[in-house]
Amino acid sequence: MRNDRSFLNKLFQYLFYVQFLLITVLVLVLAVRGVLSAAHTHHFHPKEWYVPVLSSTACAGIIGFAWQELTCFNPSRMVKATFWLSPLLTCAFGILLVSIETPGSVAASVIALVSSVIQSLYACWVSPRFQHANRIVTVSIAHHPPKVKIIVLLSIIICTFYLASLMSGIGGATATATEIDTLFIFLILGSLIWTMQILKNMMLVTVSHIKYMQFASGTQVDFKTAVRNSAKYSMGSICMGSIFIPVLGVIRGSARGVNIVSGDADEFMCSANCCSGVASRLVAYGNRWGFVQVGVYNKGIVQASSDTWEMFRRHGMEKLINSDLTSSFCFLSGVAAGSICALVGGSWALLIHKTYATEVSLYTFLIGYFMSRVAMAWIQASVAAYYVAYAENPQGQQFDSTIPDYIREIERTQVQHSQESFRTTAHIESIL
Repeated sequence: MRNDRSFLNKLFQYLFYVQFLLITVLVLVLAVRGVLSAAHTHHFHPKEWYVPVLSSTACAGIIGFAWQELTCFNPSRMVKATFWLSPLLTCAFGILLVSIETPGSVAASVIALVSSVIQSLYACWVSPRFQHANRIVTVSIAHHPPKVKIIVLLSIIICTFYLASLMSGIGGATATATEIDTLFIFLILGSLIWTMQILKNMMLVTVSHIKYMQFASGTQVDFKTAVRNSAKYSMGSICMGSIFIPVLGVIRGSARGVNIVSGDADEFMCSANCCSGVASRLVAYGNRWGFVQVGVYNKGIVQASSDTWEMFRRHGMEKLINSDLTSSFCFLSGVAAGSICALVGGSWALLIHKTYATEVSLYTFLIGYFMSRVAMAWIQASVAAYYVAYAENPQGQQFDSTIPDYIREIERTQVQHSQESFRTTAHIESIL
């Protein structure tokens, strides 16, 4: 293990602490000012704004904990259920936004409805991979760390109070609703997103460290030790990775989408190849698998991502990793939980005060999404640790045939597709 003290890591760590302190002060000021403003002007109705938001925040905690419990109890059913429930719940969320009938809600409803269609098509496209996803999740979370459920529960409680406090600040800004208050709201939301990403990745680094040692050598690492090491040595990498990896993930996902849509069309081939090349280079310098080595070896996130991806390439696992559904499963779990919370908070606000319905729906969606991602982080960490431990020692006695079987299945599928493409081309040429 080495203590990573790079300038960038320390910069992002201190930047996070400073913004957290400033946002805390801002939230306190806005909350107090909002209470005083509501008492004097009566333009803002605190009860009708806060009750749906705070109730949905508590609901998000319950849903997040229940979702990971059900996944732990029956992974195969939850994987399939998530891929089919998420588009349905997103569609219901879109319909709710349409019923609010404001310009903002209609614009958001278009995004939600289009997203539900894309999710449905994606679920149909990846359905052949469900069996491997079920198997890898089941193998990875077996013999989970004994204190992980307690840590998840504590994390959810902390997140609940943290999100509730931020919502009180946003409510205070909504009470006065000046132009500067709009800026304050965006700043608070930006801080919320970054902080929740950090909490999720802190869980990922900690649990992946424990699970990696379990897979690699059968060693049991104490949870307190892993948490202390993550907070002391890896915080800078976590703060940095929590910004860059989601951005790189969006770029890479967009590039893969362009590659799929373009198909074999000559007019798009150059653009698709360019996007694919950029995506393949970016993933080597920032990927979620690198968080395993951040926790185990205390590397910086860029070095850890590069080393991990090189291991995957060396052992022919790159296509296997690209086809893994764990990240999609956790993401759609967050979307489903966020949609449920938005339906609860948005419907409540629509009934008691329609003016607040749009913003309450959007805020509660974010709350439900990030709460679920934090709750599901330990499952994603377990899968990441399994892949990385296997890549470091494929001959390890503790690994079954899950990964080799799927690699062979991918290779067979590629051969079949190549043969079908060759036969189709030959048939067209014979006709011409």
